[in-house]
Amino acid sequence: MPTVPGVLGPIDTADLGFTLMHEHILIANPAMRKAFPDWIDPEAHVEKATAEVLAAKERGVRTIVDLTPINLGRDLEIIRAVAERAEMQVIAATGLYWAEEPWLAAWPADALVDWLLRDLTDGIEGTNVRAGIIKCATDHLGVTEINEKLLQVAARLHRKSGAPISTHTSVEHEVGPKQQDVFEREGVDLSRVVIGHCGDTQDMAHLESILARGSFIGMDRFGIDMILPTKQRVDTIAELCRRGYAGQMVLSHDACCHIDWFPGIDMAAVAPRWNFRHISDDVVPALREAGVSEDDLTQMTVGNPQKIFEQQGAY
Repeated sequence: MPTVPGVLGPIDTADLGFTLMHEHILIANPAMRKAFPDWIDPEAHVEKATAEVLAAKERGVRTIVDLTPINLGRDLEIIRAVAERAEMQVIAATGLYWAEEPWLAAWPADALVDWLLRDLTDGIEGTNVRAGIIKCATDHLGVTEINEKLLQVAARLHRKSGAPISTHTSVEHEVGPKQQDVFEREGVDLSRVVIGHCGDTQDMAHLESILARGSFIGMDRFGIDMILPTKQRVDTIAELCRRGYAGQMVLSHDACCHIDWFPGIDMAAVAPRWNFRHISDDVVPALREAGVSEDDLTQMTVGNPQKIFEQQGAY
């Protein structure tokens, strides 16, 4: 069977099992961490994240895809420590987030590809742990000149490595189809792409426009009820299943065991279900109650992740 690079070694795609396709073990500004070594407490974070991952594992989760890109503070040492302690299959990502960082302006796309490709072929951060997926992002600014370059980088990394692409989008600004446009121009098979955060909307026309082009969609922000409550997210998935799209959806939370974006805010109080447990505890039962079949549930949580990672074989 094909394999995908995991943090603890290659994973047979047949063994991925119930997979959360869009999560984060740590998001912390890398420049601030370098400048201020006590910006986070790594050991305390590893303990907290391990407990969260173990709780997901107890609920049947077999694999977690950590989609933290380089410039959001991907830390392989921490990711690997959590995976080892929890004995969890974790897949790490390469890629760059959407931020309009000045240093990116003069860099040609292919020069960036040459650097990031090393994550996929050699190993991350001087290790032999290879990335298994490519992350890219487009947000409220849309496809700017820099953002188009970063989408091109993701597309070219995909074509050189065979690794799938998973994206961050803003459905409010309808950027998912614009990402598909860039990928298509770059010769990417859109069935190898997960257009993320599509669960933030109930606009069926928007969702079906993405699905019609062959991509998977990430219904992957369960627990962020301030954007869209769980009930509406569940209803959207149930309706898409009724329309025959179970084979193109994956589920996740986009949850962070630690994120430094909201100083002084207790995220567990603001979003108490934004964790790696919510889908197992609440969403799957709610989907069953909404009429989603066991076959469709298995397809979205097991079959589709396996298909995403094995379509072009081992890499």
